[in-house]
Amino acid sequence: MIKLAETLVGLFVLAAVACLFFLAFKVSGLSSYHQSNSYELTAAFDNIGDLKPRAAVSMAGVKIGQVTAIRLDTKTYQAVVTLRIAKNESIPEDSSASIVTAGLLGANYISLTPGFSDQYFSNGGTITDTHPAILLEDMIGQLLFSMKKDDSKTDDGSDASTNTAVTSTAVSS
Repeated sequence: MIKLAETLVGLFVLAAVACLFFLAFKVSGLSSYHQSNSYELTAAFDNIGDLKPRAAVSMAGVKIGQVTAIRLDTKTYQAVVTLRIAKNESIPEDSSASIVTAGLLGANYISLTPGFSDQYFSNGGTITDTHPAILLEDMIGQLLFSMKKDDSKTDDGSDASTNTAVTSTAVSS
């Protein structure tokens, strides 16, 4: 009787571990977009920000693929991103790809905006209309630079540094 209880508890623990493993595998996205049920596209970006392999590729907010590889093109010095798209998703050839951020500090992913072409990408196609990642650090830097530039102006619209130079010249004479 005790052996039966121990065996049942052991089987229950093994089943629980197997379920957790299966759930982790499904959530990680490793099981999606195999070569047999998908096709590859490439896109070159000037800046990919923090985009990583296995990042989502979405269209209209629906995940249709994932990033499989990122490499640097040594001739153009652009990041070339390889996308694996579900085979049942048709993407017009004049579509554009943008790197966007999920939320304010979320992970980067690729958002595809469909075009109006009647021709669709096939395996090995290249998306030519791309938009690089917008980096939060660059935006903050531009804001601070523009605020500093505005502070150097006086109320009458003239440049404060010019007024200072004229005043110091007049005093020294």
